[in-house]
Amino acid sequence: MAEVTTEHIPIEAASVGDHEEEDEFAIEEYDAGSTASTSITSSVYSHSYENGRRYHQYRHGRYPIPNDDEEQNRDDMKHAMMLELTDGKLFYAPIGDKPQKILDLATGTGIWAVDVADRYPSAQVVGVDLSPIQPSWLPPNLKFFVDDVEDGWLNGDNWDLVHLRCISPWLKDELKLLQNIHDNLKPGGWVEIQELDARANCDDGTLAPDAPLKRFFDTAETAVKTFGMNFRAGEKLGPILEKAGFVNVKSVVHKVPIGTWAKDKRLRLIGMYCRTAVNDMFGAMAAKPFRNLDMSETEIQLFLAAARNDLNNPGIHAYEKFYFWTGQKPEVKED
Repeated sequence: MAEVTTEHIPIEAASVGDHEEEDEFAIEEYDAGSTASTSITSSVYSHSYENGRRYHQYRHGRYPIPNDDEEQNRDDMKHAMMLELTDGKLFYAPIGDKPQKILDLATGTGIWAVDVADRYPSAQVVGVDLSPIQPSWLPPNLKFFVDDVEDGWLNGDNWDLVHLRCISPWLKDELKLLQNIHDNLKPGGWVEIQELDARANCDDGTLAPDAPLKRFFDTAETAVKTFGMNFRAGEKLGPILEKAGFVNVKSVVHKVPIGTWAKDKRLRLIGMYCRTAVNDMFGAMAAKPFRNLDMSETEIQLFLAAARNDLNNPGIHAYEKFYFWTGQKPEVKED
């Protein structure tokens, strides 16, 4: 059974007067290529536009979240938030100081892959994504490719680490992908999946059960289901990792404040990042998923306005959980 280690220390809320000092965190406020070919076809670069947002068209645009600058900024904000949350750790998998091969699936803007390539010059690092939105100035040990990570495996083998972040909700067949990852890791290699729980949690009763912020996450879960996807897939990855053949499956769970209500200054910074990312998610959900629920534009905007009031209310002590799941491919047994 997977081992789950949770950050049990409660987040202490700031009291009135705690932010009287000047504080910027105060409450007031490609080099790309296809793995199937040596060239990129024009379809990879084509986009569609709906409700003022840009979406990739590669593979019929099956990912229902935009890939425009606003969404890219949200992804980079989550990366900064994660580094603060983990004291600078890029991953928890124990791969040693000199890994040779690291693969980042659904790399997005590529920011995690760039940091990993800089930190581990010994490693060949590869990032794969549906959208060619990664930078062209790269560390010499990093390459990006355009591909659907759920296609037949064309990503090579003998990896020390395969990393995925904030992609589980959008996968059609996560078990199949994890089995492919397992088969193409080196013996003893690791997979790490980093996922937010996509819930507004609260420990002190300041968030009502029917609060608009809580209902936003619940409505988003329902909307994503209309695309055949699971918004909260990241909560219970232990059994699926074990079913895919991984051993030593563990999860480290951190609490992430939504907003700057925490007393600790570092947690206020993390909360500011999270609040910004959630606010940007409002727009991403409004542009396509919520419309799949037959919500009118007026209904969507009124709903989001109420949720935004909760988001910016320092009296509401809501938080998300950030899961860091790791699993190891068994070592080869010696005779």
